[in-house]
Amino acid sequence: MSWNCLIWRNKNFCFKEINRSEGDIDVVGPTNHRHGLFIVVAFMTEETVKIFNTTNWILTFRVSIEGIPFFNNNNNNNQTSEFMIKFFKIMSIISYLTLDHKSVLCRTIPVTLELKDPQHQHQNLGSLELAITLTPKNSPIEEQRDTTQSMRLSEVHRKAQLWRGIVSIALIEGRNLIPMDPNGLSDPYVKFRLGPQKYKSKTVPKTLSPQWREQFDLHLYEETGGVLEITVWDKDTGRRDDFIGRCQLDLSTLVKEKTHHLELPLEDARGFVVVLVTLTASAAVSISDLSVTPLGDPLERQQINKRYGVSKSFFNLKDVGIVQVKVLRAEGLMAADVTGKSDPFCVLELNNDRLQTHTVYKNLNPEWNKVFTFNVKDIHSVLEVTVFDEDRDRSADFLGKVAIPLLNVHNGEQRAYLLKNKDLTGPTKGHIYLDIEVIYNTVKAALKTIVPAERKYLEEEPKVSKQLLQQNFNRVKRCIMVLYSYVTYINSCFEWESAQRSIISFILFVLVVWNFELYMLPLALVLLLVWNYVFSSSRGMTDMSMEAMFEWEDEEEDKEDKDSEPKGFMDKLYAIQDVFISVQSALDEVASFGERMKNTFNWTVPFLSWLAITAFCLVTLLLYLIPLRYLVLAWGVNKFTKKLRDPYMIDNNELLDFLSRVPSDVQVMQYRELRMDPGQSPNKRRRANQS
Repeated sequence: MSWNCLIWRNKNFCFKEINRSEGDIDVVGPTNHRHGLFIVVAFMTEETVKIFNTTNWILTFRVSIEGIPFFNNNNNNNQTSEFMIKFFKIMSIISYLTLDHKSVLCRTIPVTLELKDPQHQHQNLGSLELAITLTPKNSPIEEQRDTTQSMRLSEVHRKAQLWRGIVSIALIEGRNLIPMDPNGLSDPYVKFRLGPQKYKSKTVPKTLSPQWREQFDLHLYEETGGVLEITVWDKDTGRRDDFIGRCQLDLSTLVKEKTHHLELPLEDARGFVVVLVTLTASAAVSISDLSVTPLGDPLERQQINKRYGVSKSFFNLKDVGIVQVKVLRAEGLMAADVTGKSDPFCVLELNNDRLQTHTVYKNLNPEWNKVFTFNVKDIHSVLEVTVFDEDRDRSADFLGKVAIPLLNVHNGEQRAYLLKNKDLTGPTKGHIYLDIEVIYNTVKAALKTIVPAERKYLEEEPKVSKQLLQQNFNRVKRCIMVLYSYVTYINSCFEWESAQRSIISFILFVLVVWNFELYMLPLALVLLLVWNYVFSSSRGMTDMSMEAMFEWEDEEEDKEDKDSEPKGFMDKLYAIQDVFISVQSALDEVASFGERMKNTFNWTVPFLSWLAITAFCLVTLLLYLIPLRYLVLAWGVNKFTKKLRDPYMIDNNELLDFLSRVPSDVQVMQYRELRMDPGQSPNKRRRANQS
């Protein structure tokens, strides 16, 4: 079903027709214009409609649409015009009721409008049945109706959010693609679309037979499956990307719970795209009230604990655990509307899973009291909770955000989280009360750590930022300086700057070299981890050292500089921007790699540090018991035969996948929970949290 929104202006009689897909129902507030009053009406079967004018009255009526053909055929202009004529009759009735409001106040008047086409008198176009009520804007009746409608829309919105299944897609390769560049090659990448969900693959440069080897999941909202749209593009720097070809896949034709190997030919172009597609049942995702929580039922909790117990460690490895989030309320939010109020709603994101609460209108201290349940596919995921202000005529305004790693959750404990800005670098106004509980299988979580992490579909494109470039440069410089300090310390032992230090170092050197065995290398790393865990105080000083390194600044300066630059000049420097972005990203990757290694040994994430100790102990035992040549031989045989055993395997590097789960210093700062002092302003609070 779709609904049409007709905008009528009372002086120039101009029309604007807007079509939207089934989803939210807009209730439009007062809208003034210099040329006259706009009145906006949203028609939907058996749904309440409101018309606001500049007086103190609200006209509310229910619309029942009976047999109107053009709602299913938007190409019939005559019928649409006739409907607009009838629309003016509605406006005349509204004018009459507004003038004579005393006689109809808070009374419901039924009105039936038959639709006729003057050129086709015998054609039945249906009718509109209206039940019109006029009430004051601030009346208790209207407030009660607002509350009832908000709860009804909340239930509709809840059902629309929940997905019915998961589509697991492995993009393997492309074959015989069309050359789009002068060198006879292409730089292909693929875009996937399933309803509103989108995914973009990486770009493989200079090839007509790219090997992508990427795996991702999409949500399936329709029981019939839906249509998966696949388009292939050629990446071009400095100009619009070239279109190579497209294909579609009807998911309703695929058998569920089975992996399908598909070679999809591109339409109107040569070439193929090879994918593996699997349809599975929906995971444990739900939205409920506080009175009905999945973990609140003892029997259901027992079943969940059993499902993620030790005995189920090697069954369904993708199902790591479950997280239940109670979104209770928020306090002291920012006023986003001119009335000094906001219409806040809350969005929860866990990787690519996204759910949201209903909207609480005209409130700076909203109470949602909703319970959300997500399936955990990676225990190292971060739960992002964002508060927005709903706007009728434009995108929602940002009010605040918090990011909570699942491993940092205190089970069953209600906590107040201070809201941060969009970049999670400093506080903003307000705080939100959450009660989070995570249940997961430790073995599955450990095994998931050494496979590629799930990418977010909606990632912002990197932009040139002088501040970010300088910050990444300083991070790389800091890593280099740490290595330089170690080298300087070792060199001081050779220079005999301290006789005691040099003598001890010389004795250790002779003993280690004389008795060296290969298993001592991982053993030394285990000892370093144990040393930091027992003796080092760096864990308590981590926040202070990183605060000294990161001096967060507002982005307003960057935005002003960017706005002041002529657009034509920026277009000419598009290629140079790409170079800057590449350098900026490379510096970030180098700095993050060094910081993640440091944070592994600093016990920033204890789960990962314990996992590293386990791995090092296992390697030490293997090197002690098995000769090195046998281990190298086993590694080589595995590498050489991997492609033969599974031609469509997505290869990965276990060490890099492990390090990708360790947060960098920037992420540690973003995930840190701020101290809350209600008496401070956001600016003072920022300085307090940096001290």
